[in-house]
Amino acid sequence: MHLASWWAQFLEASDRFDRAYLLEGFADLIGPHIAAPLLRREVKNAADAVIRSLERPASEERAELAREATDRLSRTLDRIADRATGGAIATDEAAIVLTAMRGDYAGAAAAAEPLVGRAKLQRLFLTTLRLERFDIPMALRLLEGGQSPREAVRSGHLIGRYSWWPSWLLRVVTERALAGTLDEETVAALDKCAYAELSPSQANLARKLLGGNDRLIDTAAERLADLGEPDAAARLREGDLTAVALAARLVSM
Repeated sequence: MHLASWWAQFLEASDRFDRAYLLEGFADLIGPHIAAPLLRREVKNAADAVIRSLERPASEERAELAREATDRLSRTLDRIADRATGGAIATDEAAIVLTAMRGDYAGAAAAAEPLVGRAKLQRLFLTTLRLERFDIPMALRLLEGGQSPREAVRSGHLIGRYSWWPSWLLRVVTERALAGTLDEETVAALDKCAYAELSPSQANLARKLLGGNDRLIDTAAERLADLGEPDAAARLREGDLTAVALAARLVSM
Protein backbone atom coordinates (compact mmCIF):
# COMPACT_ATOMS: atom_id res chain seq x y z
CA MET A 1 0.00 0.00 0.00
CA HIS A 2 1.12 3.56 -0.65
CA LEU A 3 0.97 6.72 1.43
CA ALA A 4 -0.90 9.83 0.35
CA SER A 5 2.44 11.50 -0.45
CA TRP A 6 3.09 8.81 -3.09
CA TRP A 7 -0.25 9.42 -4.78
CA ALA A 8 0.27 13.19 -4.59
CA GLN A 9 3.19 12.87 -7.02
CA PHE A 10 0.73 12.23 -9.85
CA LEU A 11 -1.03 15.53 -9.33
CA GLU A 12 2.23 17.43 -8.92
CA ALA A 13 3.17 16.32 -12.45
CA SER A 14 0.45 18.37 -14.14
CA ASP A 15 -1.12 21.74 -13.48
CA ARG A 16 -4.14 20.89 -15.61
CA PHE A 17 -5.39 17.67 -14.06
CA ASP A 18 -9.13 17.14 -14.36
CA ARG A 19 -10.61 17.31 -10.85
CA ALA A 20 -14.13 16.56 -12.02
CA TYR A 21 -13.01 13.44 -13.87
CA LEU A 22 -10.95 12.32 -10.87
CA LEU A 23 -13.83 12.69 -8.43
CA GLU A 24 -16.18 10.92 -10.82
CA GLY A 25 -13.66 8.09 -11.04
CA PHE A 26 -13.50 7.79 -7.26
CA ALA A 27 -17.29 7.70 -7.02
CA ASP A 28 -17.52 5.01 -9.71
CA LEU A 29 -14.82 2.85 -8.12
CA ILE A 30 -16.00 3.17 -4.52
CA GLY A 31 -19.78 3.31 -5.05
CA PRO A 32 -20.33 -0.43 -5.57
CA HIS A 33 -18.55 -1.14 -2.28
CA ILE A 34 -21.04 0.93 -0.24
CA ALA A 35 -23.38 -1.75 1.05
CA ALA A 36 -26.32 0.38 2.28
CA PRO A 37 -28.48 1.43 -0.72
CA LEU A 38 -29.67 4.72 0.81
CA LEU A 39 -26.16 5.75 1.78
CA ARG A 40 -24.85 4.72 -1.63
CA ARG A 41 -27.46 6.94 -3.27
CA GLU A 42 -26.66 9.90 -1.03
CA VAL A 43 -22.96 9.57 -1.77
CA LYS A 44 -23.65 9.50 -5.50
CA ASN A 45 -25.90 12.56 -5.34
CA ALA A 46 -23.38 14.47 -3.24
CA ALA A 47 -20.49 13.57 -5.55
CA ASP A 48 -22.53 14.58 -8.59
CA ALA A 49 -23.16 18.00 -7.06
CA VAL A 50 -19.45 18.57 -6.48
CA ILE A 51 -18.61 17.29 -9.97
CA ARG A 52 -21.02 19.78 -11.52
CA SER A 53 -19.36 22.56 -9.55
CA LEU A 54 -15.88 21.47 -10.68
CA GLU A 55 -17.09 21.47 -14.27
CA ARG A 56 -18.31 25.06 -13.91
CA PRO A 57 -15.98 26.63 -11.33
CA ALA A 58 -17.26 30.13 -12.07
CA SER A 59 -20.81 29.25 -11.02
CA GLU A 60 -21.56 30.45 -7.47
CA GLU A 61 -24.83 28.57 -7.49
CA ARG A 62 -23.13 25.26 -8.25
CA ALA A 63 -20.43 25.98 -5.69
CA GLU A 64 -23.08 26.57 -3.01
CA LEU A 65 -24.92 23.36 -3.92
CA ALA A 66 -21.62 21.49 -3.75
CA ARG A 67 -20.89 22.87 -0.27
CA GLU A 68 -24.35 21.94 0.91
CA ALA A 69 -24.06 18.42 -0.49
CA THR A 70 -20.64 17.93 1.12
CA ASP A 71 -21.85 19.20 4.50
CA ARG A 72 -24.99 17.06 4.31
CA LEU A 73 -23.01 13.90 3.58
CA SER A 74 -20.57 14.73 6.38
CA ARG A 75 -23.45 15.12 8.84
CA THR A 76 -24.95 11.84 7.67
CA LEU A 77 -21.72 9.96 8.31
CA ASP A 78 -21.34 11.61 11.71
CA ARG A 79 -24.88 10.65 12.63
CA ILE A 80 -24.33 7.04 11.62
CA ALA A 81 -21.11 6.95 13.65
CA ASP A 82 -22.92 8.34 16.71
CA ARG A 83 -25.46 5.52 16.47
CA ALA A 84 -22.78 2.88 15.96
CA THR A 85 -23.66 -0.60 17.28
CA GLY A 86 -22.56 -4.09 16.38
CA GLY A 87 -24.77 -4.04 13.29
CA ALA A 88 -24.24 -0.41 12.34
CA ILE A 89 -23.88 0.67 8.72
CA ALA A 90 -20.26 0.74 7.57
CA THR A 91 -19.23 4.22 6.48
CA ASP A 92 -15.53 3.80 5.63
CA GLU A 93 -16.19 3.54 1.91
CA ALA A 94 -18.45 6.59 1.87
CA ALA A 95 -15.84 8.51 3.84
CA ILE A 96 -13.33 7.90 1.04
CA VAL A 97 -15.59 9.63 -1.47
CA LEU A 98 -16.17 12.45 0.99
CA THR A 99 -12.40 12.90 1.29
CA ALA A 100 -12.17 13.21 -2.50
CA MET A 101 -15.12 15.62 -2.55
CA ARG A 102 -13.15 17.87 -0.20
CA GLY A 103 -10.24 17.90 -2.65
CA ASP A 104 -7.88 15.54 -0.81
CA TYR A 105 -7.42 13.21 -3.77
CA ALA A 106 -4.13 11.76 -2.57
CA GLY A 107 -5.61 10.94 0.82
CA ALA A 108 -8.65 9.38 -0.82
CA ALA A 109 -6.41 7.24 -3.04
CA ALA A 110 -4.37 6.01 -0.07
CA ALA A 111 -7.58 4.99 1.69
CA ALA A 112 -9.10 3.45 -1.46
CA GLU A 113 -6.10 1.37 -2.53
CA PRO A 114 -6.79 -1.59 -0.19
CA LEU A 115 -10.39 -1.59 -1.41
CA VAL A 116 -10.12 -1.23 -5.19
CA GLY A 117 -6.48 -2.00 -5.88
CA ARG A 118 -3.57 0.06 -7.09
CA ALA A 119 -3.92 -0.68 -10.82
CA LYS A 120 -7.34 0.94 -11.26
CA LEU A 121 -6.33 4.00 -9.28
CA GLN A 122 -3.09 4.42 -11.21
CA ARG A 123 -4.90 4.38 -14.56
CA LEU A 124 -7.45 6.86 -13.21
CA PHE A 125 -4.78 9.28 -12.02
CA LEU A 126 -2.77 9.06 -15.24
CA THR A 127 -5.85 9.71 -17.37
CA THR A 128 -6.79 12.62 -15.13
CA LEU A 129 -3.50 14.44 -15.82
CA ARG A 130 -4.66 15.48 -19.33
CA LEU A 131 -1.11 15.66 -20.64
CA GLU A 132 -0.71 16.01 -24.40
CA ARG A 133 1.26 13.31 -26.24
CA PHE A 134 1.49 11.22 -23.10
CA ASP A 135 2.18 7.46 -23.26
CA ILE A 136 -0.14 6.10 -20.56
CA PRO A 137 0.61 2.39 -21.21
CA MET A 138 4.33 3.10 -20.83
CA ALA A 139 3.78 5.05 -17.61
CA LEU A 140 1.78 2.10 -16.26
CA ARG A 141 4.61 -0.30 -17.18
CA LEU A 142 7.09 1.91 -15.37
CA LEU A 143 4.89 2.06 -12.29
CA GLU A 144 4.56 -1.73 -12.28
CA GLY A 145 8.35 -1.87 -12.57
CA GLY A 146 8.68 0.04 -9.31
CA GLN A 147 9.29 3.59 -10.53
CA SER A 148 7.75 6.46 -8.62
CA PRO A 149 4.77 8.32 -10.10
CA ARG A 150 7.01 11.34 -10.69
CA GLU A 151 9.52 9.29 -12.70
CA ALA A 152 6.87 7.31 -14.58
CA VAL A 153 4.93 10.41 -15.63
CA ARG A 154 8.07 12.20 -16.76
CA SER A 155 9.23 9.27 -18.89
CA GLY A 156 5.74 8.64 -20.26
CA HIS A 157 5.56 12.28 -21.32
CA LEU A 158 8.99 12.17 -22.95
CA ILE A 159 8.20 9.00 -24.89
CA GLY A 160 4.76 10.24 -25.90
CA ARG A 161 6.31 13.29 -27.56
CA TYR A 162 8.36 11.05 -29.82
CA SER A 163 5.87 8.35 -30.77
CA TRP A 164 6.75 8.91 -34.45
CA TRP A 165 10.23 7.46 -33.92
CA PRO A 166 11.04 4.20 -35.76
CA SER A 167 10.22 1.02 -33.86
CA TRP A 168 13.85 0.04 -33.26
CA LEU A 169 14.54 3.37 -31.55
CA LEU A 170 11.34 3.19 -29.50
CA ARG A 171 12.60 -0.15 -28.18
CA VAL A 172 15.84 1.52 -27.13
CA VAL A 173 14.10 4.40 -25.40
CA THR A 174 11.68 1.98 -23.72
CA GLU A 175 14.59 -0.05 -22.35
CA ARG A 176 16.20 3.11 -20.99
CA ALA A 177 12.93 4.27 -19.44
CA LEU A 178 12.46 0.92 -17.70
CA ALA A 179 16.04 1.14 -16.45
CA GLY A 180 15.42 4.65 -15.11
CA THR A 181 18.11 6.24 -17.31
CA LEU A 182 15.90 8.31 -19.60
CA ASP A 183 16.22 12.09 -19.40
CA GLU A 184 15.87 15.11 -21.68
CA GLU A 185 19.53 15.03 -22.71
CA THR A 186 19.31 11.36 -23.69
CA VAL A 187 16.12 11.93 -25.66
CA ALA A 188 17.68 14.86 -27.54
CA ALA A 189 20.63 12.65 -28.50
CA LEU A 190 18.41 9.77 -29.57
CA ASP A 191 16.36 12.19 -31.62
CA LYS A 192 19.39 12.61 -33.90
CA CYS A 193 19.22 8.89 -34.64
CA ALA A 194 15.53 9.21 -35.50
CA TYR A 195 16.26 11.98 -38.01
CA ALA A 196 19.23 10.12 -39.51
CA GLU A 197 16.99 7.88 -41.68
CA LEU A 198 19.12 4.82 -41.07
CA SER A 199 18.83 1.68 -43.19
CA PRO A 200 17.83 -1.55 -41.41
CA SER A 201 21.48 -2.63 -41.11
CA GLN A 202 22.53 0.82 -39.88
CA ALA A 203 19.66 0.86 -37.39
CA ASN A 204 20.75 -2.54 -36.09
CA LEU A 205 24.28 -1.22 -35.61
CA ALA A 206 23.01 1.93 -33.90
CA ARG A 207 20.90 -0.15 -31.53
CA LYS A 208 23.94 -2.23 -30.54
CA LEU A 209 26.02 0.89 -30.03
CA LEU A 210 23.29 2.42 -27.89
CA GLY A 211 23.20 -0.81 -25.91
CA GLY A 212 26.78 -0.21 -24.79
CA ASN A 213 28.56 -3.02 -26.62
CA ASP A 214 32.16 -2.08 -25.69
CA ARG A 215 33.87 -4.16 -28.36
CA LEU A 216 31.62 -2.80 -31.08
CA ILE A 217 32.08 0.75 -29.81
CA ASP A 218 35.86 0.39 -30.01
CA THR A 219 35.64 -1.02 -33.54
CA ALA A 220 33.26 1.75 -34.64
CA ALA A 221 35.48 4.43 -33.06
CA GLU A 222 38.53 3.11 -34.87
CA ARG A 223 36.59 3.11 -38.14
CA LEU A 224 35.47 6.70 -37.55
CA ALA A 225 39.05 7.76 -36.91
CA ASP A 226 40.18 6.02 -40.12
CA LEU A 227 37.46 7.91 -42.02
CA GLY A 228 38.75 11.25 -40.75
CA GLU A 229 36.32 11.73 -37.84
CA PRO A 230 38.63 11.61 -34.79
CA ASP A 231 36.41 13.95 -32.75
CA ALA A 232 33.35 11.76 -33.33
CA ALA A 233 35.44 8.69 -32.47
CA ALA A 234 36.46 10.25 -29.16
CA ARG A 235 32.89 11.25 -28.35
CA LEU A 236 31.65 7.75 -29.13
CA ARG A 237 34.20 6.21 -26.74
CA GLU A 238 33.13 8.71 -24.06
CA GLY A 239 29.51 7.59 -24.36
CA ASP A 240 28.23 10.61 -26.28
CA LEU A 241 25.01 9.40 -27.90
CA THR A 242 25.08 12.18 -30.49
CA ALA A 243 27.94 10.32 -32.24
CA VAL A 244 25.95 7.11 -32.64
CA ALA A 245 23.99 8.17 -35.72
CA LEU A 246 27.15 9.29 -37.53
CA ALA A 247 28.94 6.10 -36.55
CA ALA A 248 26.08 3.92 -37.76
CA ARG A 249 26.02 5.65 -41.14
CA LEU A 250 29.76 5.78 -41.78
CA VAL A 251 30.93 2.52 -40.25
CA SER A 252 28.42 0.42 -42.19
CA MET A 253 29.37 1.99 -45.55
